[in-house]
Amino acid sequence: MLKRSVATKIVLTTLAGTVLTVLVWTKFILAPGSPEVPAPKRTVGRAAPTSTGEDVVVELSDKQAAALQLGTVASREFVLLKTSVGTIGFNENMLVQVFSQYSGKIIKASFNIGDDVKQGDILFTIDSPDLLQAESTLLASAGVLELQKRNLARASNLLKSGGSAQKDVDQATSDEQTAEGNYKAARNVVLIFGKTDEEIDRILNTRMVDSTLLVPSPISGRIVARSAAPGLLTQPGGAPPPYQIADISTMWMVANVIETDAPSYKLGQEVEVRVPAYPTRVFKGKVTALGSTIDPSTHRQLVRSEIADPEYLLRSGMFASFVIRVGDPTRSVAVPATCVVREGDGTMTVWVTNEGRRFVKRTVKIGLQQDGWTQIMEGLQVGETVVTEGAIYLSNKLLLGDAG
Repeated sequence: MLKRSVATKIVLTTLAGTVLTVLVWTKFILAPGSPEVPAPKRTVGRAAPTSTGEDVVVELSDKQAAALQLGTVASREFVLLKTSVGTIGFNENMLVQVFSQYSGKIIKASFNIGDDVKQGDILFTIDSPDLLQAESTLLASAGVLELQKRNLARASNLLKSGGSAQKDVDQATSDEQTAEGNYKAARNVVLIFGKTDEEIDRILNTRMVDSTLLVPSPISGRIVARSAAPGLLTQPGGAPPPYQIADISTMWMVANVIETDAPSYKLGQEVEVRVPAYPTRVFKGKVTALGSTIDPSTHRQLVRSEIADPEYLLRSGMFASFVIRVGDPTRSVAVPATCVVREGDGTMTVWVTNEGRRFVKRTVKIGLQQDGWTQIMEGLQVGETVVTEGAIYLSNKLLLGDAG
């Protein structure tokens, strides 16, 4: 019983001491009007973040601030762009495969790959048995016609002198008309081979056939492929064609765009194309064809553009990239791309100032980036002053807490 009483006294004594300590602390330490612990002062040149919910501020010396470049938040137009990659190819609407209309042996090939030709230039010549046969038929029909004309004249003279009957004249007239029809048909065949009227008249006058067939260029352009060589036999439509000619003032850029972007592309949209061979050049064109199917293995759609190339710089097979503007331009708040800093946590920030030495970090939401400008969706207003050169310096100074 005595031990329990002693223990109770000890507990009460300890509790009384604790209560006294709390009362003293409340009165003299936390009493109203007692002085607060002073907040740390901002040091010039040192990052000094404020309390939660306030902007983060960095103050610089005049020398440090002079190293920065400032600019004004502007308003600019931005256009939604779609990009893709593909290859350059010939404009197949202006790509011609040149064949001989008739079989024969090539005698001469006049142009090489890379040569420019004009419409009508003779590409190659062949020795054509078919032409030889046609000219021989022409000479024979011309001889028959001449003979029938003499027979008709003789029969007519005999009829006048009473030495022939009318039926003989009628028969001679019919034979002459038949011979004339055969001659005209034979002459037209030779014309189809490409011989001119002057050349045909020369054959008739000299009675000498010329089996040489000239094959001209059907268009003006550049030789892009050649298989013709002297001694080779050629046939109409036989692969490969003796020559291929392309008008390279326009080329095709063929790309395969991702399926989700397919609805954005329309015929007639303007295209800007770049190739690694000419990194500073922009080739302009328009979308001329859209694929009607989606590739089931790649889930991509064909987009073909016709590109103007008046200087003949592009080559078939070149790797290329394009940019297409889709939709109408929208005007938005904008800053130079150098203003925006991606912080370590992924947020985008811009440094704003009103005084030139005191800089406030502002979190922003960005949109499109075009022509060196960044679209600001949230966080800035037109007319505010921002750091255009040196923003990363301020973010690093804040991160390191360095006075510089």
